Amino acid sequence: MSQPQQPDDSVGGTALLQASSERIEALLIASSVGGDLARERAEELVRVVVDLYGAGLERVLDVLHDAGHLGEEALEALAGDPLVSGLLLVHGLHPFDLTTRVARALDSVRPYLGSHGGDVELVEITDGGVVRLRLTGSCDGCASSSATLELAVDGAVRDAAPEVTDIEVLPATPPPGFIPISSLRLRTSGAEGERAAGWHVLERPEDLIEGQATGRVLAGTAAVVCRIGTELFAFRDRCPSCEGSLAGAALHRLAGGPVGAAVLRCTGCGHHFDVRRAGAGLDGSDEMLDPFPLLMRDGTVQIATPTAAAVL
Repeated sequence: MSQPQQPDDSVGGTALLQASSERIEALLIASSVGGDLARERAEELVRVVVDLYGAGLERVLDVLHDAGHLGEEALEALAGDPLVSGLLLVHGLHPFDLTTRVARALDSVRPYLGSHGGDVELVEITDGGVVRLRLTGSCDGCASSSATLELAVDGAVRDAAPEVTDIEVLPATPPPGFIPISSLRLRTSGAEGERAAGWHVLERPEDLIEGQATGRVLAGTAAVVCRIGTELFAFRDRCPSCEGSLAGAALHRLAGGPVGAAVLRCTGCGHHFDVRRAGAGLDGSDEMLDPFPLLMRDGTVQIATPTAAAVL
């Protein structure tokens, strides 16, 4: 993971594009009050404006190409900007095809999957726009697979490829067949009666202390963020053994442990947990920390935490 960056105070490109789309739709609905003719004219106005800006964007790319400035580096920069990338997609001008964008989206979540000892494989993309994936390694069937799929994989793929119609997961083990990702949204990792709430920007990531679990509160949920070099790992701020806080606990390597190992020791009960292996317990028990998905998105550090779910 790259060095944490200070969050931008401006609205993210993806969020701005989504908010604008929703506002346009709301205005079109409101125009229906004036009757069908008013609605049709409003829709035509939107189409004319969209076509105009689309033609302008296409001309900009042509000018840059003719001037020799639309090389690989420039294309990467355009595709990497959420707002520009979204506009290029709307007008069919994106430089990367669907398969490439999905593959790049999966690459962006691999640091989180790797913290669980797992990975994700792109199996196929159907003609109907269905993305089929397979979890590999210890991620398949682990307690946090549901959160991993919904919050990391699903979100990244849909941001990069909004034309995707569905995401399905092929189990790495029998029984054969596809599991719709919607079936995994009923339960995610965390305490009983909780489910995923979404992503939250981690404020002031530059204040995180190297080799220490720093306490933060995200959307009312207490969390600790562990910094190991440029890598970040997030967990619920609760020791599964003594239920005490882990904030302020130091990270270290046990005697004889491998280089790069990061062990968090609870200051309350002394139990040890492997930070890089999703908080797995190291004292001969099945107890483990509750990991939260963490990603670098739109130049910010974002963490997904659960919230109370409705009764299913």
